[in-house]
Amino acid sequence: MSLVNQRTICGSGDLDDDGCCTAMATACCANTKEDIVSPSAGPPSGTPQSLVVEEIQGYDVEFDPPLESKYECPICLMALREAVQTPCGHRFCKACILKSIRDAGHKCPVDNEILLENQLFPDNFAKREILSLRVKCPSTGCTDTMELRQLEHHLTLCEFASTECSQCLDSFPKNILAKHMADECPRRQVFCENCGQSLAYRDKMIHDQECPLVYVTCEYCQTNLIREQILTHYNMDCIMAPVPCTYSQFGCTEKMLRNDLARHLQEFTQAHMRMMAQTLRSFSLTPTSHHDFSQETQNLRETIEQLEGRLVRQDHQIRELMAKMETQCSYVLELKQTVRTLEDRLAEVEAQQYNGVFIWKIKNFSVLLKNQEEERPVVIHSPGFYTGKPGYKLCLRLHLQLPSVQRCANYISLFVHTMQGEYDGLLPWPLQGTIRLSILDQTEGSNTQDQEEVMDTKPDLLAFQRPTVPRNPKGFGYVTFMHLQTLMQRQYVKNDTLLVRCAVTTQLDLSSPRREGFQPRSADGTL
Repeated sequence: MSLVNQRTICGSGDLDDDGCCTAMATACCANTKEDIVSPSAGPPSGTPQSLVVEEIQGYDVEFDPPLESKYECPICLMALREAVQTPCGHRFCKACILKSIRDAGHKCPVDNEILLENQLFPDNFAKREILSLRVKCPSTGCTDTMELRQLEHHLTLCEFASTECSQCLDSFPKNILAKHMADECPRRQVFCENCGQSLAYRDKMIHDQECPLVYVTCEYCQTNLIREQILTHYNMDCIMAPVPCTYSQFGCTEKMLRNDLARHLQEFTQAHMRMMAQTLRSFSLTPTSHHDFSQETQNLRETIEQLEGRLVRQDHQIRELMAKMETQCSYVLELKQTVRTLEDRLAEVEAQQYNGVFIWKIKNFSVLLKNQEEERPVVIHSPGFYTGKPGYKLCLRLHLQLPSVQRCANYISLFVHTMQGEYDGLLPWPLQGTIRLSILDQTEGSNTQDQEEVMDTKPDLLAFQRPTVPRNPKGFGYVTFMHLQTLMQRQYVKNDTLLVRCAVTTQLDLSSPRREGFQPRSADGTL
């Protein structure tokens, strides 16, 4: 007779309680000795660990075919977990019946028979039967079925099983986790294209508003500078920034553009001197209990009188000089404008001669290295060059990453920027082609080892769109192009000069008359 039948007979009332308990204990020991576990033991091998939730209820899974009622716990109404049987022949989850006895009293929840904890015994036969039942994978999208004891192993391999993202801690199916972590996770690591700092994607917008190396525009003169230079520019250099008069501490309340400060000082020299004299007079007339300063006070008064006399004479001289200076300034301004125009034109002509291959000579490189070691930002741009005639106008940008920058400390960063050029209206945009960046090994002989990287343009990036300002603020290149330690291993720097080479091959061929859409006209005949 099977263990199930024996237990059914005991539960039908043919034996008294003590006899039933003794018979069942004997049957369990004789037939399922290898499966009996103590009440305090943990989940047996084969029990899916992912389904153990502090062992408070049965298996909450979908069986295929549906679960028979004989394997259902009367308390939690789910498949029996760690099945135990009572002397009265009822089956329960071990945790469910123990909790019922402790909370509701020592009685069977089904027939209210007296029931003590030490009267419970494991139903290993039912446990093996349940673990052998087939269940459906709980993962959405998965159609596999397997025995309950194999579910845990299946979940470790199932492509549809939920897995926690190590970055944002949300759960995703395994088959899309890699794409989520690479392209969608708000906590995925990205690099700032300006300073090279590594940060979470969700923090990048805030970082861009604070990055010390991002380009910002002066609100007064519209000059483009990196953010950490803008304050010094406001306080020292910007000719359009409003500034107070130099003599404000003596009473002048005028404010003007820095470019107009010199004119203001010239026009109001006499007024400023009188303000200074009045200030000195107020000091000299201040009552004091000491008489040791009487001689000094007298000297100050004499000085004030002399200054007032000189002011009158200088005022006339200043007015005459100002009239002459205005004429000279106008003439000098015209000359400077002419020189600047000629220089720009010469630079444009030189840029058109490179034909897509540009070598940038960076002189006084030791000064740049010293600034980098002292944690002072080093960001420089090359002159512009064309990829052909006609062609795109480009320039290079070089960063020396500071020692304190995470992940890319002490690296040379190289980027390519598009610029507004003479032929932009004739060219297709965005720029498409291949760019080869090199730092040249200047060792004499044939055994040279240039540091070289090749990249293809990406038309969807702003860096390769037609620029709307003289130089596109968005660049494209390598944050970690070359480590400074590698730079010192060979003769990349010679005569304190670093050579950077950029070769650009575009998909444009405007020089051929038989380009797409061009049809040659037939000759008119001989005249």
